[in-house]
Amino acid sequence: MSGFNQQVIEEFRANGGRVGGMFEGASLLLLTTTGARSGRAHTTPAVFVRDGARLLVYASNAGEPHHPAWFHNLRADSRVTVELGTPEGSVERFAATAVVTQGAERDRLFAEQSARDPGFAAYQAGTDRIIPVVALHRTNPAAPDRHRAIAAHLVKVHDELRAELAALRAGLDSPAPALGSALARHCLTLCGALHTHHHNEDSVFDLLGQQFPHLADPLDRMRREHVAVARTVDELRTLLTSGAAPATLAAEVDRLTTLLEAHFAYEESQLIPALAPEPPR
Repeated sequence: MSGFNQQVIEEFRANGGRVGGMFEGASLLLLTTTGARSGRAHTTPAVFVRDGARLLVYASNAGEPHHPAWFHNLRADSRVTVELGTPEGSVERFAATAVVTQGAERDRLFAEQSARDPGFAAYQAGTDRIIPVVALHRTNPAAPDRHRAIAAHLVKVHDELRAELAALRAGLDSPAPALGSALARHCLTLCGALHTHHHNEDSVFDLLGQQFPHLADPLDRMRREHVAVARTVDELRTLLTSGAAPATLAAEVDRLTTLLEAHFAYEESQLIPALAPEPPR
């Protein structure tokens, strides 16, 4: 296998990230870890999927009963190097932090990959171990500037969502003939924006947990609140298409507003002091 991997690595680097054979057409990266015992660099090809700002790799080891060596290495040292092919035909190389996903998040991510590629479902079916899903987060040398940018973006998105909620609530007080299309537009905008915002947040929470260990419990609470908000949004969407009376919809929007305001306030109170000692407002 080491000889085969070396062939793939050489072809990858020579052809701007493109390889033939069994990996032809696959999304492939090169992952370099530090040997847990040897301390030497080890590079291996890995299939990956983009998930927001992070890259996901899977420690399938073709369904073997043990984890691949690279997984044991990154458990000992999460600092890794990633090589990616670019649209221009070159290979981009950058440092990253590896985070092993856990629990429900791992199960969801692996199920999504199995749906994309049934081979991964076969790997899991062929072994008693739980195949890990590892998230790779690009390391930014200008972390303080990036942290401040994240804090500013968080406040900006929250304010935009607050405005959409207000517009949605105002639509419920409009005359009945003007209610339908405006309400549907604001509801769809709000639901889509919330889903995107929370998906993007979930994709960086594990990295924030490593950078700010004291945020572990607050981040777990935020993840749970994301689930509760998603459930409330689904209920609102169902009500909207059911022809419910404006008063019923107004009560549901008020419930969502209360839930979101508490969630936004908690996120801002926990994340902004860590990310930006000087508040972005």
